[in-house]
Amino acid sequence: MPLSQDPRLRLVFGASGYIGTYLVPRLLAAGARVRVSSRKPKTLEARGWPGVEIVEADALDPASLPAALAGVSIAYYLVHSMGAGKDFGRLDLTAAANFAAAAAAAGVERICYLGGLVPADAVSEHIVSRRDTGEVLRRGAVPVTELRAGIIVGPGSAAFEVMRDLVYHLPVMITPRWVTAKSPPIALDNLLEYLTLAPGLPETANQVLDAAGPETLTYAQMMRTLAEAAGRRPPWIIPVPVLSPKLSAYWLRFVTAVPTNVARALIEGLKHDFTANPEELRRLVPQRLLDFRESVDAAFAAERNAQVLARWTEGAFNMRQGRLDYAYYAKRAGGSAVTTAPAAAVWAVVAAIGGDNRYYYLNSLWTIRETMDWLVGGRGLARGRRHPTQVRVGDRIDTWEVIGVEPERRLTMTFGLRAPGAGVLEFELEPLPGGRTRLTATAYWHPAGVWGLMYWLAMEPFHQVIFTGLTREICRRAEGARDVG
Repeated sequence: MPLSQDPRLRLVFGASGYIGTYLVPRLLAAGARVRVSSRKPKTLEARGWPGVEIVEADALDPASLPAALAGVSIAYYLVHSMGAGKDFGRLDLTAAANFAAAAAAAGVERICYLGGLVPADAVSEHIVSRRDTGEVLRRGAVPVTELRAGIIVGPGSAAFEVMRDLVYHLPVMITPRWVTAKSPPIALDNLLEYLTLAPGLPETANQVLDAAGPETLTYAQMMRTLAEAAGRRPPWIIPVPVLSPKLSAYWLRFVTAVPTNVARALIEGLKHDFTANPEELRRLVPQRLLDFRESVDAAFAAERNAQVLARWTEGAFNMRQGRLDYAYYAKRAGGSAVTTAPAAAVWAVVAAIGGDNRYYYLNSLWTIRETMDWLVGGRGLARGRRHPTQVRVGDRIDTWEVIGVEPERRLTMTFGLRAPGAGVLEFELEPLPGGRTRLTATAYWHPAGVWGLMYWLAMEPFHQVIFTGLTREICRRAEGARDVG
């Protein structure tokens, strides 16, 4: 039955994550009825998905689940706690048990869980947790369709982004022997087709189905193919027997912008060969499967054509200056403050930043950085504004360019000084009870390779100090202007 003729309501639980961000538009395009959930519903509201109901829910908070699951027939379970640190395995199992119980109580007909391929000798917490999460879900009363995939080839996939960062920025790699381990990668588009259609089939109830592309490759082969697709010289890879995946994980923060906890968990599982038995899923959901080179070409094309659906801070192509070699994931630092002034008063100070007003806090540091840029041929001393208090998209504020304006809510500007990467500064205003306002300033940085990461690590301590002081000073000025008024 086409999804446009299927009246069943589908819940994408964890819709703000990587797969959920792409799956929701896919379901909508197929005509499905969709509800989405996240611990941070504001993130989902920013997606602008038409006709989608948004609910706030957290699998670790059982009381939040009934509202999300009410009336749902098919529930996609797309959450994991890998970014939470050392205890993510236990959190994953607790969350899965809560969700399975709530789904049964709500009368859900099917749970669809995206897990990972599992080698027989798996010991990595990341792999074991994904396997055990599926087992916990199956202990519940609701039938489960579990799809298991290996490396997903698409913009924003953690494994793909680690390989991309390595290929673009390390022409010589001294690696552990995991580069000779094998895995069957799958194109993001192919995986989305499986997720869209498989859970609606009666034959997939209580089934564990492997999703894989047409090839099984070593990681070294994948990185060489990725380099060729990117127009780069294939890296010189030197395997070293004594360098274990666990040891190699420690230097990841210096070579990739993928969140360190996530990248480390992935790397520690790469000592295994991953195999798949994809025949049954291919029979149930036939489609043309892209090989690895086609998958990489499709990922790059999606970025160039502005089809990346994640929020810009997580990889929008224009925020990376149209550069495939700039990291997809953004490093970030910021500060916040709460004021008794209303949002209108805070916005008036935020919107007047720069020009003759300068930056309200530690202006000497801003001046030093601008002068350094000017000395190397940049436009660091090009100060000024179109209007002293009004701001609109396209305005130049000193070396910044305004790319987003939501009065009394958000101001977004791109970084204009010379540096190895692309940056954005965003001010966000949040109304609080009692007429108060929370102001948050966040700097996002998409590094260009190792030098871009080194630049960020050098600047990060200053960012924490500057933005904490900046938000406090803006709030103080807003209160002063209110009192005068």
